[in-house]
Amino acid sequence: MMTDHAPDQAPHPACVLVVEDEALIRALLAETLRDQELVVVEAINADEAWVYLESGGVVDLMLSDIRMPGSMNGVELAQRVRARYPQIKIILTSSDQGGCNVAEFGVFLPKPYRLQAAAATAMHSLGLPCVS
Repeated sequence: MMTDHAPDQAPHPACVLVVEDEALIRALLAETLRDQELVVVEAINADEAWVYLESGGVVDLMLSDIRMPGSMNGVELAQRVRARYPQIKIILTSSDQGGCNVAEFGVFLPKPYRLQAAAATAMHSLGLPCVS
């Protein structure tokens, strides 16, 4: 016999959009974030990330490099995301802030960073505990 009530559903896992043009860094960071039980979407540049978001991609956090090839850099992407998707948390990363105030968008994570530190920063931004 079937019942009308649905079983308690687990909350959906948080989704992180990793925007990084360096393939090895992107892959290692994505793997580290997946180890934290996060869903990860990877983009090779800001243009690809923006297309994903505009096509309906659901993201809780964007972790983006600032300096990338393409029509916009990470700061320009963050400006667009903040204006159109204010609910998305933002972490920007670079070896150089480029003279702009990246703190207005969220968290700045200087490069080089340890992968575990990046994951901890992401989890903190999402308000989630780190998985051991």
